[in-house]
Amino acid sequence: MTARLFGMPGSLYTARARSYLIKQRVDFEETIPADPDWTAITQQISRWIIPVLVLDDGTIIQDGVAIIDHFEAIGARLPAYPQTPAHRAVSHLFELFGGEGLLRPAMHYRWNFDAENLAFLQRDFVCGLMPGATGETEAAVFGAASGRMRKAGASFGVNADTAPTIEASYREFLDLFEAHLADYSYLLGGRPTLGDYGLIGPLYPHLGRDPAPAALMKARYHNVWRWVERMNVPQAQLGGHVANGEALIADDAVPETLKALMRFVATDFLPELVAHVAFANDWLAARPDLITGTNGLDRPGMRGIGMATFDWRGHSITTAVMPYRFWLLDRARRAAAPVATLFEETGLGPMLALETQRPVERHGNLEVWGAPR
Repeated sequence: MTARLFGMPGSLYTARARSYLIKQRVDFEETIPADPDWTAITQQISRWIIPVLVLDDGTIIQDGVAIIDHFEAIGARLPAYPQTPAHRAVSHLFELFGGEGLLRPAMHYRWNFDAENLAFLQRDFVCGLMPGATGETEAAVFGAASGRMRKAGASFGVNADTAPTIEASYREFLDLFEAHLADYSYLLGGRPTLGDYGLIGPLYPHLGRDPAPAALMKARYHNVWRWVERMNVPQAQLGGHVANGEALIADDAVPETLKALMRFVATDFLPELVAHVAFANDWLAARPDLITGTNGLDRPGMRGIGMATFDWRGHSITTAVMPYRFWLLDRARRAAAPVATLFEETGLGPMLALETQRPVERHGNLEVWGAPR
């Protein structure tokens, strides 16, 4: 029996899991939430959320990071966890940044370019949610889905005032990633690691596949586009870097092009992390009786605990605080501790002290608060 990946072609978080499964040559088939088995699965995991992987024995794993960790634990063809300290820390950093720090450009370029994107998105969403729907039904299905997503975009700080800055910030990121990929096939050398799987989430389904941002990427950032292609095929496809093979960068080195990307993360994403941790600690302090092993909310499947305001590139923006992010942050902080000097050098030193009063854990495919630290 083949494992089944429930997801959608246009889903950011499905892309991480799909890319990993392809690279590891795992035998899987991808199916959509319109599948007859989907309702029963959502009942078991207490929420409608993708991706979900159902293994041969019926085990359900929700979340791309959890899917990666499952296969890493049993032995992967191309291990995603680097064994050296600097590379492991950098990989965890971009695992966090890819899935969380690039949400603003991903949502902006998807939902604020209707002239280029809308017809494509309507068919794409409906094919994943209700294949074969036409006319009023198709419009209703897409209207409901796109309405939720546009609202989600606003909760990530996407609005008319921030749009020009989001575009400038994203082009800055692309310039830096383009320069790095001129010398390396993947983030850390000749094979993908956790950081690549984090970055492919926004850079394929939203920013490399939707018409408007895909045109930008293909026209101006060929190295990035080729990396997107490489991340979606099982072969290494090392491009112009064949001589280096599939090895990671020698001697645990972090080249200047990669340090430049780390400095970008410090400028673009660290202020949001600081604000979110501060909000979460205030939220936790107001709930001293919160039961360990719960999310402290009305429903076990809820993801957000509120909204935090902070300064970002000259704007005061307010974004949704989701404990899932703190789970990834803890992974990154622990990995970064042995190479604190590298993080200090690149402006990320404050990240090492960002800690919520309770750790976030994942049990039963849900995010819950652990015991007080």
